[in-house]
Amino acid sequence: MSDVSQPAAHPPVTDWVNDFDHTDPRWTEDPFPIWDALRAASPIVHTERFLGCYMPTTYEAVREIANDTEHFSSRRIIVRDARPEPARNAAPPITSDPPAHKPAKQLLLPPFTPDAMKKLEPRVRAICNELIDGFIADGRVDAAARYSKYIPVQAIAHMLGIPESDSDLFINWIHMILELGIKDENMLLQAVHEMSAYFSAQIEARKEKPTDDLISYLMNARDKEGQPLEDSHVLGSLRLLLIAGIDTTWSAIGSSLWHLARTPADRERLIAEPGLIPTAVEELLRAYSPVTMAREVVGETTISGCPVKPGNMVLLSFPAANRDPKMFPDADKVVIDRRENRHAAFGLGIHRCVGSNLARMEMQVALEEWLKRIPDFRLDPAGTVTWSQGTVRGPRQLPFLFGKAM
Repeated sequence: MSDVSQPAAHPPVTDWVNDFDHTDPRWTEDPFPIWDALRAASPIVHTERFLGCYMPTTYEAVREIANDTEHFSSRRIIVRDARPEPARNAAPPITSDPPAHKPAKQLLLPPFTPDAMKKLEPRVRAICNELIDGFIADGRVDAAARYSKYIPVQAIAHMLGIPESDSDLFINWIHMILELGIKDENMLLQAVHEMSAYFSAQIEARKEKPTDDLISYLMNARDKEGQPLEDSHVLGSLRLLLIAGIDTTWSAIGSSLWHLARTPADRERLIAEPGLIPTAVEELLRAYSPVTMAREVVGETTISGCPVKPGNMVLLSFPAANRDPKMFPDADKVVIDRRENRHAAFGLGIHRCVGSNLARMEMQVALEEWLKRIPDFRLDPAGTVTWSQGTVRGPRQLPFLFGKAM
Protein backbone atom coordinates (compact mmCIF):
# COMPACT_ATOMS: atom_id res chain seq x y z
CA MET A 1 0.00 0.00 0.00
CA SER A 2 1.23 3.48 -0.86
CA ASP A 3 1.31 5.93 2.03
CA VAL A 4 1.10 8.89 -0.38
CA SER A 5 -2.33 10.48 -0.08
CA GLN A 6 -4.14 10.44 -3.41
CA PRO A 7 -5.70 13.68 -4.68
CA ALA A 8 -9.46 13.89 -4.22
CA ALA A 9 -11.42 13.89 -7.45
CA HIS A 10 -13.51 16.99 -8.09
CA PRO A 11 -17.29 16.42 -8.26
CA PRO A 12 -18.74 17.22 -11.70
CA VAL A 13 -19.94 20.79 -12.25
CA THR A 14 -23.71 21.32 -12.18
CA ASP A 15 -23.69 25.16 -12.18
CA TRP A 16 -20.91 26.64 -14.33
CA VAL A 17 -21.60 30.27 -13.40
CA ASN A 18 -21.28 29.79 -9.63
CA ASP A 19 -19.10 26.68 -9.47
CA PHE A 20 -16.83 26.50 -12.54
CA ASP A 21 -13.93 24.04 -12.75
CA HIS A 22 -11.35 24.34 -15.55
CA THR A 23 -10.30 20.72 -14.95
CA ASP A 24 -13.80 19.31 -15.60
CA PRO A 25 -13.73 16.93 -18.62
CA ARG A 26 -16.44 18.95 -20.41
CA TRP A 27 -14.29 22.10 -20.19
CA THR A 28 -11.28 20.16 -21.48
CA GLU A 29 -13.30 18.74 -24.39
CA ASP A 30 -15.11 21.92 -25.54
CA PRO A 31 -14.72 25.06 -23.40
CA PHE A 32 -16.15 27.55 -25.89
CA PRO A 33 -19.89 27.27 -25.06
CA ILE A 34 -19.02 27.31 -21.36
CA TRP A 35 -17.10 30.59 -21.75
CA ASP A 36 -20.00 32.09 -23.72
CA ALA A 37 -22.40 31.19 -20.90
CA LEU A 38 -20.09 32.63 -18.24
CA ARG A 39 -19.55 35.84 -20.23
CA ALA A 40 -23.31 36.26 -20.68
CA ALA A 41 -23.74 35.95 -16.90
CA SER A 42 -21.01 38.32 -15.67
CA PRO A 43 -17.61 39.82 -16.54
CA ILE A 44 -16.25 38.06 -13.40
CA VAL A 45 -17.41 34.68 -12.07
CA HIS A 46 -16.35 32.91 -8.86
CA THR A 47 -16.02 29.34 -7.62
CA GLU A 48 -15.30 27.97 -4.14
CA ARG A 49 -13.15 25.26 -5.73
CA PHE A 50 -9.34 25.58 -5.63
CA LEU A 51 -9.66 27.38 -2.24
CA GLY A 52 -11.59 30.20 -3.93
CA CYS A 53 -11.04 31.42 -7.49
CA TYR A 54 -12.32 34.20 -9.79
CA MET A 55 -12.39 34.13 -13.57
CA PRO A 56 -12.70 37.20 -15.80
CA THR A 57 -14.76 36.30 -18.87
CA THR A 58 -14.37 39.41 -21.06
CA TYR A 59 -11.33 40.83 -22.86
CA GLU A 60 -11.67 44.06 -20.88
CA ALA A 61 -11.73 42.33 -17.47
CA VAL A 62 -8.74 40.13 -18.40
CA ARG A 63 -6.83 43.24 -19.55
CA GLU A 64 -7.64 45.12 -16.34
CA ILE A 65 -6.30 42.32 -14.15
CA ALA A 66 -3.22 41.70 -16.31
CA ASN A 67 -2.30 45.39 -16.03
CA ASP A 68 -2.94 45.69 -12.25
CA THR A 69 0.19 44.42 -10.51
CA GLU A 70 -0.75 46.22 -7.28
CA HIS A 71 -3.80 44.04 -6.47
CA PHE A 72 -2.82 40.89 -8.38
CA SER A 73 0.45 39.03 -7.75
CA SER A 74 2.20 36.62 -10.12
CA ARG A 75 3.87 34.66 -7.35
CA ARG A 76 1.43 31.82 -8.08
CA ILE A 77 0.72 31.29 -11.78
CA ILE A 78 -1.23 28.02 -11.76
CA VAL A 79 -4.64 27.55 -10.12
CA ARG A 80 -4.35 24.34 -8.11
CA ASP A 81 -5.96 22.54 -5.20
CA ALA A 82 -3.12 23.45 -2.83
CA ARG A 83 -1.30 26.70 -2.07
CA PRO A 84 2.06 25.95 -0.49
CA GLU A 85 4.40 28.88 0.19
CA PRO A 86 5.77 30.04 -3.21
CA ALA A 87 9.47 29.32 -3.73
CA ARG A 88 11.87 32.21 -4.14
CA ASN A 89 13.10 32.47 -7.74
CA ALA A 90 10.51 29.84 -8.73
CA ALA A 91 10.48 30.79 -12.43
CA PRO A 92 11.57 34.42 -12.95
CA PRO A 93 10.32 36.63 -14.57
CA ILE A 94 6.91 34.93 -14.93
CA THR A 95 6.60 34.47 -11.13
CA SER A 96 8.11 37.90 -10.35
CA ASP A 97 6.24 41.05 -9.36
CA PRO A 98 7.55 44.62 -9.73
CA PRO A 99 10.21 45.83 -9.08
CA ALA A 100 12.03 42.48 -9.48
CA HIS A 101 10.13 41.63 -12.66
CA LYS A 102 11.60 44.16 -15.11
CA PRO A 103 15.32 43.35 -14.74
CA ALA A 104 14.57 39.60 -14.76
CA LYS A 105 12.58 39.96 -17.99
CA GLN A 106 15.11 42.23 -19.70
CA LEU A 107 17.79 39.56 -19.21
CA LEU A 108 15.73 37.09 -21.24
CA LEU A 109 14.82 39.34 -24.17
CA PRO A 110 18.08 39.29 -26.24
CA PRO A 111 18.06 35.53 -27.03
CA PHE A 112 14.49 35.81 -28.39
CA THR A 113 14.73 38.77 -30.80
CA PRO A 114 13.45 38.39 -34.38
CA ASP A 115 17.09 38.31 -35.58
CA ALA A 116 17.94 35.48 -33.16
CA MET A 117 14.90 33.57 -34.45
CA LYS A 118 16.07 33.96 -38.08
CA LYS A 119 19.30 32.20 -37.09
CA LEU A 120 17.34 29.38 -35.40
CA GLU A 121 14.81 28.95 -38.23
CA PRO A 122 16.89 26.56 -40.44
CA ARG A 123 17.27 24.16 -37.50
CA VAL A 124 13.51 24.26 -36.86
CA ARG A 125 12.80 23.54 -40.56
CA ALA A 126 15.19 20.61 -40.38
CA ILE A 127 13.48 19.30 -37.19
CA CYS A 128 10.07 19.45 -38.93
CA ASN A 129 11.35 17.54 -41.97
CA GLU A 130 13.21 14.95 -39.88
CA LEU A 131 9.95 14.29 -37.99
CA ILE A 132 7.86 14.05 -41.20
CA ASP A 133 10.45 11.66 -42.69
CA GLY A 134 9.67 9.30 -39.80
CA PHE A 135 6.00 8.76 -40.73
CA ILE A 136 5.23 10.08 -44.23
CA ALA A 137 5.43 6.61 -45.80
CA ASP A 138 2.77 5.27 -43.39
CA GLY A 139 -0.15 7.38 -44.61
CA ARG A 140 -1.34 7.82 -41.02
CA VAL A 141 0.06 9.46 -37.90
CA ASP A 142 -0.80 10.76 -34.46
CA ALA A 143 0.37 14.27 -35.34
CA ALA A 144 0.42 15.37 -31.68
CA ALA A 145 2.63 12.49 -30.57
CA ARG A 146 4.94 12.38 -33.60
CA TYR A 147 5.05 16.00 -34.85
CA SER A 148 3.68 19.00 -32.93
CA LYS A 149 5.05 17.79 -29.58
CA TYR A 150 8.67 17.45 -30.68
CA ILE A 151 9.18 20.68 -32.66
CA PRO A 152 9.34 23.11 -29.70
CA VAL A 153 11.05 20.55 -27.43
CA GLN A 154 13.91 19.98 -29.84
CA ALA A 155 14.16 23.68 -30.71
CA ILE A 156 14.48 24.79 -27.06
CA ALA A 157 16.93 21.94 -26.35
CA HIS A 158 19.00 23.21 -29.29
CA MET A 159 18.95 26.76 -27.85
CA LEU A 160 19.83 25.56 -24.34
CA GLY A 161 22.67 23.37 -25.59
CA ILE A 162 21.23 20.20 -24.05
CA PRO A 163 20.69 16.90 -25.92
CA GLU A 164 17.63 16.95 -28.20
CA SER A 165 17.49 13.22 -27.41
CA ASP A 166 16.36 14.12 -23.85
CA SER A 167 13.04 15.41 -25.28
CA ASP A 168 10.89 12.68 -23.69
CA LEU A 169 12.27 13.55 -20.26
CA PHE A 170 11.22 17.20 -20.67
CA ILE A 171 7.78 16.23 -22.00
CA ASN A 172 7.17 14.02 -18.98
CA TRP A 173 8.11 16.80 -16.50
CA ILE A 174 5.75 19.21 -18.24
CA HIS A 175 2.89 16.70 -18.06
CA MET A 176 3.60 16.20 -14.32
CA ILE A 177 3.69 19.94 -13.59
CA LEU A 178 0.94 21.38 -15.80
CA GLU A 179 -1.60 18.54 -15.73
CA LEU A 180 -1.07 15.96 -12.99
CA GLY A 181 0.35 18.52 -10.54
CA ILE A 182 -2.88 20.55 -10.43
CA LYS A 183 -4.38 17.90 -8.16
CA ASP A 184 -1.29 16.05 -6.93
CA GLU A 185 1.27 18.07 -4.98
CA ASN A 186 3.75 15.15 -4.80
CA MET A 187 3.79 14.79 -8.58
CA LEU A 188 4.51 18.49 -8.99
CA LEU A 189 7.34 18.47 -6.44
CA GLN A 190 8.91 15.37 -7.95
CA ALA A 191 9.01 16.96 -11.42
CA VAL A 192 10.46 20.24 -10.11
CA HIS A 193 13.08 18.30 -8.14
CA GLU A 194 14.11 16.19 -11.15
CA MET A 195 14.21 19.20 -13.45
CA SER A 196 16.31 21.20 -10.97
CA ALA A 197 18.78 18.31 -10.56
CA TYR A 198 19.09 18.01 -14.35
CA PHE A 199 19.78 21.71 -14.86
CA SER A 200 22.06 21.97 -11.81
CA ALA A 201 24.30 19.35 -13.45
CA GLN A 202 24.26 21.38 -16.69
CA ILE A 203 25.24 24.55 -14.78
CA GLU A 204 28.08 22.78 -12.95
CA ALA A 205 29.44 21.37 -16.22
CA ARG A 206 29.52 24.86 -17.75
CA LYS A 207 31.42 26.26 -14.75
CA GLU A 208 34.24 23.91 -15.82
CA LYS A 209 33.74 24.33 -19.55
CA PRO A 210 31.70 27.33 -20.77
CA THR A 211 29.57 26.86 -23.89
CA ASP A 212 27.89 29.10 -26.44
CA ASP A 213 24.26 28.46 -25.52
CA LEU A 214 21.35 29.86 -23.51
CA ILE A 215 22.45 28.24 -20.23
CA SER A 216 25.88 29.88 -20.42
CA TYR A 217 24.20 33.14 -21.50
CA LEU A 218 22.18 33.16 -18.25
CA MET A 219 25.22 32.19 -16.18
CA ASN A 220 27.17 35.12 -17.66
CA ALA A 221 24.30 37.60 -17.20
CA ARG A 222 24.50 40.31 -14.54
CA ASP A 223 21.75 41.77 -12.36
CA LYS A 224 21.13 45.49 -12.08
CA GLU A 225 23.87 45.76 -9.43
CA GLY A 226 26.32 44.16 -11.84
CA GLN A 227 26.41 40.89 -9.89
CA PRO A 228 26.08 37.43 -11.47
CA LEU A 229 22.66 35.83 -11.05
CA GLU A 230 22.30 33.38 -8.19
CA ASP A 231 22.22 29.75 -9.33
CA SER A 232 18.61 29.59 -8.07
CA HIS A 233 17.66 32.43 -10.47
CA VAL A 234 19.37 30.71 -13.42
CA LEU A 235 17.64 27.45 -12.47
CA GLY A 236 14.25 29.13 -12.17
CA SER A 237 14.61 30.80 -15.57
CA LEU A 238 15.66 27.50 -17.15
CA ARG A 239 12.60 25.76 -15.67
CA LEU A 240 10.46 28.58 -17.06
CA LEU A 241 11.95 28.33 -20.56
CA LEU A 242 11.41 24.60 -20.64
CA ILE A 243 7.85 24.68 -19.29
CA ALA A 244 6.64 27.84 -21.03
CA GLY A 245 8.46 27.20 -24.28
CA ILE A 246 7.26 23.70 -25.04
CA ASP A 247 3.71 22.82 -24.03
CA THR A 248 2.30 26.13 -25.23
CA THR A 249 3.71 25.96 -28.76
CA TRP A 250 3.13 22.23 -29.23
CA SER A 251 -0.51 22.87 -28.26
CA ALA A 252 -0.82 25.78 -30.70
CA ILE A 253 0.73 23.81 -33.59
CA GLY A 254 -1.53 20.83 -32.82
CA SER A 255 -4.69 22.97 -32.64
CA SER A 256 -3.76 24.61 -35.97
CA LEU A 257 -3.32 21.23 -37.69
CA TRP A 258 -6.58 20.00 -36.10
CA HIS A 259 -8.38 23.03 -37.56
CA LEU A 260 -6.86 22.53 -41.02
CA ALA A 261 -7.74 18.81 -41.00
CA ARG A 262 -11.38 19.75 -40.35
CA THR A 263 -11.49 22.79 -42.65
CA PRO A 264 -10.36 21.87 -46.18
CA ALA A 265 -11.19 25.34 -47.56
CA ASP A 266 -8.71 27.00 -45.19
CA ARG A 267 -6.08 24.34 -45.89
CA GLU A 268 -6.43 24.73 -49.66
CA ARG A 269 -6.23 28.50 -49.39
CA LEU A 270 -2.99 28.37 -47.39
CA ILE A 271 -1.48 25.97 -49.94
CA ALA A 272 -2.50 28.33 -52.77
CA GLU A 273 -1.40 31.46 -50.83
CA PRO A 274 1.51 30.51 -48.54
CA GLY A 275 2.13 34.21 -47.94
CA LEU A 276 -1.08 34.19 -45.87
CA ILE A 277 0.36 31.74 -43.32
CA PRO A 278 1.69 34.44 -40.88
CA THR A 279 -1.77 36.11 -40.82
CA ALA A 280 -3.46 32.72 -40.41
CA VAL A 281 -1.12 31.88 -37.52
CA GLU A 282 -2.31 35.01 -35.65
CA GLU A 283 -5.93 33.97 -36.13
CA LEU A 284 -5.27 30.38 -35.08
CA LEU A 285 -3.52 31.75 -31.98
CA ARG A 286 -6.58 33.87 -31.22
CA ALA A 287 -9.15 31.16 -31.86
CA TYR A 288 -7.30 28.33 -30.09
CA SER A 289 -5.11 30.19 -27.59
CA PRO A 290 -3.40 27.51 -25.55
CA VAL A 291 -2.47 29.36 -22.35
CA THR A 292 -4.48 30.29 -19.26
CA MET A 293 -2.37 31.91 -16.55
CA ALA A 294 -3.21 32.72 -12.94
CA ARG A 295 -2.84 35.56 -10.47
CA GLU A 296 -3.31 35.75 -6.72
CA VAL A 297 -5.52 38.53 -5.34
CA VAL A 298 -3.40 40.43 -2.81
CA GLY A 299 -5.51 43.58 -2.39
CA GLU A 300 -9.23 44.27 -2.44
CA THR A 301 -10.38 45.99 -5.62
CA THR A 302 -13.13 45.95 -8.26
CA ILE A 303 -12.81 44.68 -11.83
CA SER A 304 -15.46 45.63 -14.41
CA GLY A 305 -17.65 46.68 -11.46
CA CYS A 306 -17.24 43.36 -9.61
CA PRO A 307 -15.54 43.27 -6.18
CA VAL A 308 -12.65 40.82 -5.78
CA LYS A 309 -11.18 39.84 -2.42
CA PRO A 310 -7.69 38.83 -1.29
CA GLY A 311 -7.03 35.17 -0.56
CA ASN A 312 -8.58 34.08 -3.87
CA MET A 313 -6.82 33.04 -7.03
CA VAL A 314 -7.71 34.33 -10.51
CA LEU A 315 -7.95 32.09 -13.54
CA LEU A 316 -6.68 34.58 -16.14
CA SER A 317 -8.15 33.09 -19.29
CA PHE A 318 -6.54 34.67 -22.35
CA PRO A 319 -8.39 32.09 -24.50
CA ALA A 320 -11.78 33.30 -23.21
CA ALA A 321 -10.75 36.94 -23.75
CA ASN A 322 -9.92 36.08 -27.36
CA ARG A 323 -13.45 34.79 -27.93
CA ASP A 324 -15.12 38.01 -26.67
CA PRO A 325 -17.44 39.27 -29.45
CA LYS A 326 -17.13 42.87 -28.13
CA MET A 327 -13.45 42.74 -29.08
CA PHE A 328 -13.53 40.49 -32.16
CA PRO A 329 -16.33 40.47 -34.77
CA ASP A 330 -17.37 36.86 -35.47
CA ALA A 331 -15.31 35.86 -32.44
CA ASP A 332 -16.47 32.24 -32.69
CA LYS A 333 -15.39 31.91 -36.34
CA VAL A 334 -11.86 31.25 -37.59
CA VAL A 335 -11.18 33.91 -40.23
CA ILE A 336 -7.69 33.10 -41.53
CA ASP A 337 -7.28 36.47 -43.27
CA ARG A 338 -8.50 38.51 -40.27
CA ARG A 339 -6.60 41.81 -40.48
CA GLU A 340 -7.46 43.53 -37.20
CA ASN A 341 -6.38 41.00 -34.58
CA ARG A 342 -5.17 42.33 -31.24
CA HIS A 343 -5.40 38.94 -29.60
CA ALA A 344 -4.13 38.15 -26.10
CA ALA A 345 -2.70 34.68 -26.84
CA PHE A 346 0.73 35.81 -25.59
CA GLY A 347 -0.72 37.57 -22.56
CA LEU A 348 -1.28 41.23 -21.75
CA GLY A 349 0.57 43.64 -19.47
CA ILE A 350 4.11 43.28 -18.15
CA HIS A 351 4.09 39.49 -18.31
CA ARG A 352 3.51 39.32 -22.06
CA CYS A 353 5.35 36.26 -23.37
CA VAL A 354 9.13 36.63 -23.80
CA GLY A 355 9.13 33.82 -26.38
CA SER A 356 6.39 35.12 -28.70
CA ASN A 357 8.83 35.52 -31.62
CA LEU A 358 9.98 31.92 -31.13
CA ALA A 359 6.42 30.56 -30.93
CA ARG A 360 5.32 32.43 -34.07
CA MET A 361 8.34 31.23 -36.03
CA GLU A 362 7.85 27.61 -34.90
CA MET A 363 4.15 27.69 -35.80
CA GLN A 364 4.75 29.21 -39.24
CA VAL A 365 7.57 26.80 -40.08
CA ALA A 366 5.63 23.78 -38.74
CA LEU A 367 2.61 24.61 -40.94
CA GLU A 368 4.70 25.52 -44.01
CA GLU A 369 6.73 22.29 -43.94
CA TRP A 370 3.68 20.11 -43.19
CA LEU A 371 1.57 21.64 -45.99
CA LYS A 372 4.45 21.33 -48.49
CA ARG A 373 4.77 17.61 -47.87
CA ILE A 374 1.28 16.56 -46.67
CA PRO A 375 -1.13 18.97 -48.38
CA ASP A 376 -4.15 16.67 -48.11
CA PHE A 377 -5.01 15.13 -44.73
CA ARG A 378 -8.01 14.52 -42.52
CA LEU A 379 -8.91 13.24 -39.07
CA ASP A 380 -8.90 9.45 -38.82
CA PRO A 381 -12.54 8.50 -38.04
CA ALA A 382 -11.31 5.34 -36.29
CA GLY A 383 -9.20 7.40 -33.85
CA THR A 384 -10.01 9.83 -31.04
CA VAL A 385 -8.78 13.40 -30.56
CA THR A 386 -8.00 14.10 -26.90
CA TRP A 387 -7.14 17.46 -25.30
CA SER A 388 -4.90 18.38 -22.37
CA GLN A 389 -6.42 19.52 -19.09
CA GLY A 390 -5.74 22.59 -17.00
CA THR A 391 -3.35 25.46 -17.68
CA VAL A 392 -2.51 24.72 -21.32
CA ARG A 393 -5.04 23.38 -23.84
CA GLY A 394 -4.03 21.52 -26.97
CA PRO A 395 -4.50 18.17 -28.69
CA ARG A 396 -2.66 15.28 -27.04
CA GLN A 397 -3.89 12.68 -29.55
CA LEU A 398 -4.39 13.82 -33.13
CA PRO A 399 -4.92 10.85 -35.48
CA PHE A 400 -4.64 11.81 -39.16
CA LEU A 401 -4.93 9.95 -42.45
CA PHE A 402 -3.18 11.13 -45.62
CA GLY A 403 -1.67 9.80 -48.84
CA LYS A 404 -2.28 6.11 -49.47
CA ALA A 405 -4.42 5.67 -46.32
CA MET A 406 -7.04 8.19 -47.53
